[in-house]
Amino acid sequence: MKGNKNSIILKEVVLNLAGYHNWANQRLTTALKRLTDDQLDQEVVSSFPSIRQTVYHMWDAESVWKQRIELVEKTQKPAPQFQGTFESACEEWITVSRQLLEMVQQINPVKLSHTVAYYNSQKQYGKLTVIEILMHVFNHATYHRGQLVTLLRQVGVTKIPGTDYNEYVKKG
Repeated sequence: MKGNKNSIILKEVVLNLAGYHNWANQRLTTALKRLTDDQLDQEVVSSFPSIRQTVYHMWDAESVWKQRIELVEKTQKPAPQFQGTFESACEEWITVSRQLLEMVQQINPVKLSHTVAYYNSQKQYGKLTVIEILMHVFNHATYHRGQLVTLLRQVGVTKIPGTDYNEYVKKG
């Protein structure tokens, strides 16, 4: 019985983080969609050389990890073949974030401990549990959202929505 109770508590924690993740991505994309192509592609010093490339990396990573949870054998990054507008890319990214939230809402708490085996982009074998994947996705996005805030300032944006967890909690 104790293991089941812990699974339920873990699901509640992950569900809270999935909600926060979706909310924060939506808030930030609202500001990102207002940028000009020059701002999106301005060279910056960061993990990726532009805001657009940072966003596409976040979308790709989230999509690939979602596919891994769904046990897709050959995952696909969406950005490399994407031909639409940046605004459309942001909407597609938000769709993935929302789908992750819905996945967590519907998941049996016991499935959080299910192990997923995968090969990364360097063809290295790895194994993580579903909860470890979700925690990675949410932390990875938080890291890059922080970078995007700095990058937005570098390209002249002064009105940037807050995405701190405490703001998410207060909104409810």
